[in-house]
Amino acid sequence: MGYESWSKEDLIARLTLLDAEKEPPRVATASSPPNPRRLWRTFNFSSYPRRKIALKFCYSGWAYNGLAIQADPTPLPTVEGVIFDALAKARLIDPDAGLEGCGWERCGRTDRGVSAGGQVISLWVRSALNNASPAEEPRPPEKSVSSPEESADSEDAFPGDFGSLDDMDFPAPTKAPIKSEHSYTLILNRILPPTIRILAWSPAAPGFSSRFNCKSRHYKYFFAPDNLDIRLMSEAASLLVGLHDFRNFCKLDPAKQLTTYLRRIMSAEISPVAGSASGMHVLDLKGSAFLYHQVRHIMAILFLVGSGLEPPSVVTALLNVAPGAEGDANLPVVDTRPEYQMADALPLMLYECHFGPGDVEWQVEEEDDADGLSPLGAGLYHQLHSLHARAEMYAALDHEFLRVASVHHAPPPARLPLNVTGFVPDGRTAMNVPLGGAEFRRTAKYIPLLERNRGEHFEVVNERWRVGKGARRDERRKAVDDEGDE
Repeated sequence: MGYESWSKEDLIARLTLLDAEKEPPRVATASSPPNPRRLWRTFNFSSYPRRKIALKFCYSGWAYNGLAIQADPTPLPTVEGVIFDALAKARLIDPDAGLEGCGWERCGRTDRGVSAGGQVISLWVRSALNNASPAEEPRPPEKSVSSPEESADSEDAFPGDFGSLDDMDFPAPTKAPIKSEHSYTLILNRILPPTIRILAWSPAAPGFSSRFNCKSRHYKYFFAPDNLDIRLMSEAASLLVGLHDFRNFCKLDPAKQLTTYLRRIMSAEISPVAGSASGMHVLDLKGSAFLYHQVRHIMAILFLVGSGLEPPSVVTALLNVAPGAEGDANLPVVDTRPEYQMADALPLMLYECHFGPGDVEWQVEEEDDADGLSPLGAGLYHQLHSLHARAEMYAALDHEFLRVASVHHAPPPARLPLNVTGFVPDGRTAMNVPLGGAEFRRTAKYIPLLERNRGEHFEVVNERWRVGKGARRDERRKAVDDEGDE
């Protein structure tokens, strides 16, 4: 038989057939264990009941390319991508159905480098209870995949070895009621890397949405108070409280086509961080909802105020987007954002998401302890305590590096705050303008915010996107829909 004209695929198929004919038939025995991979291939998610739950978790933002799963590859993993893979590995969701198939929704999006202490997602998962609701269809999230510009990076989905679930027993549904639910926190934390920890889970009503049921969000921004006037910063922060138009404190995102930038800030307070040996301070900012990069823009302005480069009243001026918007006819109208650099992402944390009464009832599980003495949740606490202790060791070492270096290298003279040192910019001497996260912008000439170049009005930005990228996106979607109708 001549094989010269055979394709590669045909040759491989022929060789596979010949190898199979040479092997003696295998005789299955009663003691032969089932093949885990075959079980995976035949696992039928539709045979199991599902329920809607909320997951509360924390993560180290510097290790990830942001929260949201991206359509394109990213240099670091995304938090949602790692959690999705863990849920799929635990067979709690069907990976082939994607985010839409499990009704995935997030409470608040965080960008590259931003951490969270109490992020929340809601989704449908496999349940061990027969009275779960398999018939409920998940509502697709408003936006399941984001553009790469809007977030951050990626590495291995499972950078650490935290055990395998390949040998777990997943019995077929039975008519007899099962009283105990899956230990969702334990299962996921065995798979997830230490930089992501599931803190608790809660049963959720079928119509519950972690995004739309959230009543308020609490952000924290940590910073060193060196050369900053905390009193002035606190005065400026207090001017943010209330319902205001924050268009000058955010990055415009034309893809969202926003026409209003009204947001309510419930509280904005600056205070020392409890237990901080270095005197670290934190801005606690609570609001009903936030705009794109709003917190980082707010901190950038507060740093300028704390440095003595801007007065606290600049906050009121930036909020005055129309004549008399802030109740003072003498204020300048700033209807488009002046050019300035937002603060660094590293010190920012989504600290907590608040829901209404009865929306969530957080539950935790803990590994069985042989002596029965460990309190509930002790294992997870010890894991996080170990991470904190190790971080303190690194900080102690870095402090010693700085101390020994100071023997040979004197620290530079403080250039800020201007109102304390008496230093006045002369256009020749460089200043360090703080950006947070131990980052600075060096400049010799400072231009007051209200005298800087302004960006375009959001209506102009929205229209340009609508006739450009938006129109092309709609054409692609129409082409896909037309193909589906054929």
